[in-house]
Amino acid sequence: MPDQSPSKAKLRTPQAAAVAGILFSLLAMTSFLLLWIAVPADPQEAGAWLHSRAGLVTLAVNLMPFSGIALLWFIAVLRDRMGELEDRFFATVFFGSGVVFICMFFAAAAVVGAVLVAFVADPAQLVNSATYHFARALAYAILNVYMIKAAAVFMFTTSTVVIYTGIAPRWLALLGYALALLLLFASYYIRWSFLLFPLWVLVFSSWIIIGKYWPGRASAN
Repeated sequence: MPDQSPSKAKLRTPQAAAVAGILFSLLAMTSFLLLWIAVPADPQEAGAWLHSRAGLVTLAVNLMPFSGIALLWFIAVLRDRMGELEDRFFATVFFGSGVVFICMFFAAAAVVGAVLVAFVADPAQLVNSATYHFARALAYAILNVYMIKAAAVFMFTTSTVVIYTGIAPRWLALLGYALALLLLFASYYIRWSFLLFPLWVLVFSSWIIIGKYWPGRASAN
């Protein structure tokens, strides 16, 4: 019996990656959409959303930790899938950019959560304070500038690893390159661009599921 455990673990690895990736995608897109609906795009707005849509933001903030954990699992399983084909240079950037994205994701959630807690404690004083505007601008910068750029680097390096190792179809890598460039240079002008990263992970994870149950429909190239 003990001899069968490693092989079973290996066989479950692709499916685990798919489940983790899909879970991350769904939770991240839900969180982003809730924040998009509830919070105005202008980081200098007066805070009216705290009075009318704080519930939606609270739900988004509570979903974000689970989404980040799922992405970390997805990264770990992809590294296991690479195995001995893993290149140290690209693996370092791949893993590092993924961890940076998760850290930014958690940091933004913490800032927004702190604003919600402070608002409950003293609504009038918070909205009119410099602290609120600082926290609002900080959360905006983390989510819309640094986190998106980290996601673009992750997509770019993952796509490069895919091309060199052949662990996924080439079209997935080319799609990753195109979306990464869009995030790097056009995210400021396209507000919904934050959805591109979880959507790409969703496509990647769906291909893993298809390759597991219908191998003939998921060719490597």
